Amino acid sequence: MDILQAVILGLVQGVGEFLPISSSAHLVLTPWLFGWPDQGLSFDVALHLGTLVAVVAYFWRDIIEVVICGLFQPRSLDGRLFWYLVVASIPGAVFGYLLENQAETVFRSPLLIALTLTLMGIGLWLADRKGGKTRDIEDITLMDSIIVGISQALAIIPGVSRSGITMSAGLLTGMKRETAARFSFLMSVPIIAGAALLKVPDLQPADFNLAFILGVLTAAVVGFLAIRFLLQYLRHGSYLLFTWYRILLAALVVAVFFLRR
Repeated sequence: MDILQAVILGLVQGVGEFLPISSSAHLVLTPWLFGWPDQGLSFDVALHLGTLVAVVAYFWRDIIEVVICGLFQPRSLDGRLFWYLVVASIPGAVFGYLLENQAETVFRSPLLIALTLTLMGIGLWLADRKGGKTRDIEDITLMDSIIVGISQALAIIPGVSRSGITMSAGLLTGMKRETAARFSFLMSVPIIAGAALLKVPDLQPADFNLAFILGVLTAAVVGFLAIRFLLQYLRHGSYLLFTWYRILLAALVVAVFFLRR
């Protein structure tokens, strides 16, 4: 992999992991559109490490406080939030483990990704319109975390988007736009960390090359900026922007697919 590809894929991961547009779909579609070879296991790990750095760097104060309260003050607001995040992470972890092979094979069809991009885009728009958008982070309940956690399990399919499906579920439980996004970002920490740690033992010393380092740095910096952008944007904007993007991208994928036949 050359330096340009590493930087582009790091950018794609950083943006797609946190905006509701599906990083997994973009990581499949980018090499497919440009005719690049598969980026391989080591670079997948680099991208996950990069976005893990981004979310921890942005929310490090919240993470420390939530973890400490969860362990020593479980009945406090942050203590409950810690255990809600634990509960919400379980379905995604289980489904990710059980369907890992399918995620790397049958789920990577461009036409299937175009379909999931469209359906999830419409679902995101509907959730944004129908959700009450009145509840803040302190109003989250155990049932909310279960609902959002179950929805996260569907993100194993490229095009669904982990952030998109969890934000949609949060909106449908009545969360404010920014609250749903913040809860989704905090949920991403154990999921992204788990995905990276499972693959780290398979890495070899030779895998830690310049492309690996640039992938981590690019995904981390761009991911940090994507988080900040979305939380600021959602104070006044809606999710409709991302719905249109997903539909237009799906149309491009379908057009390219049939033009190449």
